Amino acid sequence: MTGRNTLISRFPYMRQDFAASLVVFLVALPLCVGVAVASGVPAELGLVTGIVGGLVTGLMRGSSLQVSGPAAGMTVLVFEAVKEFGLPVLGVVVLAAGAIQVAMGLLKLGRYFRAISVSVVEGMLAGIGLVLIAGQLYPALAAKAPDSGLGKIAGLPGALRDALGDGTGLSSLAVAAGTVAVLLLWKHAPAGVRTVPGPLAAVGLATLAALALDLPVATVQVQGLLGSIQPPPLSAFGELAGVGVLGTVVAFTLIASAESLFSAAAVDRLHPGPRTAYDKELIAQGTGNAVCGLLGALPMTAVIVRSAANVQAGARTKASRVLHGVWLLLFAALLPGVLAWIPVPALAGILIHSGAKLVPVRALAGLWREQRGEALVLAVTAVSIVAVSMFEGVLIGLALAVVKTAWEASHVKLEVIDKGAGPVDALLSGNATFLRLPKILDSLESLPQDRPVRLDLSGLHHLDHACRTALENWAARHSAAGTEPVKVTAAQAA
Repeated sequence: MTGRNTLISRFPYMRQDFAASLVVFLVALPLCVGVAVASGVPAELGLVTGIVGGLVTGLMRGSSLQVSGPAAGMTVLVFEAVKEFGLPVLGVVVLAAGAIQVAMGLLKLGRYFRAISVSVVEGMLAGIGLVLIAGQLYPALAAKAPDSGLGKIAGLPGALRDALGDGTGLSSLAVAAGTVAVLLLWKHAPAGVRTVPGPLAAVGLATLAALALDLPVATVQVQGLLGSIQPPPLSAFGELAGVGVLGTVVAFTLIASAESLFSAAAVDRLHPGPRTAYDKELIAQGTGNAVCGLLGALPMTAVIVRSAANVQAGARTKASRVLHGVWLLLFAALLPGVLAWIPVPALAGILIHSGAKLVPVRALAGLWREQRGEALVLAVTAVSIVAVSMFEGVLIGLALAVVKTAWEASHVKLEVIDKGAGPVDALLSGNATFLRLPKILDSLESLPQDRPVRLDLSGLHHLDHACRTALENWAARHSAAGTEPVKVTAAQAA
């Protein structure tokens, strides 16, 4: 009895954390497998990343209730990296990204990720969601997906037409549609039934249906846990000298870090416990990714679906996420053959549903009514990711956000006082940048050429070099017209 009391005193929330860990395990299992299959790697590697997320990242400090593992938001980027560079190089990329994350955490750069435009992040997730939906519709139709994002969208009508005339395609479509239907309707099920997480129920029912009806659908290919783990060979590290691989490392680092830290902020709003230490969380995520890279597994991020399930299931400490990693490890070690029964179109349905939740349709409509500039950044980022690629799309979104902010910050007012005789007073106030230069010059050049002008710049808080040079050139031209030289009152020191 004394031993039991000692255990309770050391782990006062053991019961709550144990129950929550089982819920998170059941939520994470189909998602780990689905993300791996969609990324073009063995299903077991998704489980490896989930295990590392629980046993390594879960033990570290940062965000106590946030759960990490393979994320749908990284699927598109991982698939492109595996296709272009191969699976051995993926481990190198993930390891390098993890090392950079650790370095950024040690340099205390984690907090600065909160300065990234929310519209860019939401646009990034929306673009990922669109590409994910388009890409997963092909395994749902038992078809091969084109390589590019635009190609995936353009090829859907033809793939659907082919599937409707083929028994295998129809069976796959029925399984995927049924999976999505279960996910959508699960929230209306009786409370007792809903104790089983929706993703697990959807995949379980799809598997039972495929087996009972002997449907001709593709199932997950199983290699075994140890057979799937392939640490990157030393020769693969030489690929880091390539520009394409380095760009992929940067993309992995930025996207995984931003998604994890934004997820942490969202999780903090779900519980009253300790707040996230962003730099420590970045170190924890980087350490987990470094281990995943050494094992040749998928990259990890904090995942809001699993994290929210953890909080809602009553978790109180990080023990729940560590235990969920233990359950994933036991499943991968003892029951890997179960994966071979899971229909691929069921996993496609899971990811189509996940991708749809990444597209903020309602938020975009509200944003368009209130802040059209932010809505434009979100939409352009999403469309750029679909049309070009993940990395370039995010860069385009960031550039547009910077230009938008600069435009909004460069408020300038030109007040002209003309009493009909004598000098004309022109007073500039605000922030004069090159973005507003056309407006300023149009107004100044419309002033009377035959009257002296007094240009007062003392109300300016900022005057950039382009504006200063343009104003000096205008003053010289105006003075050369045969009137008195323009008198300029200097701007405040910037």
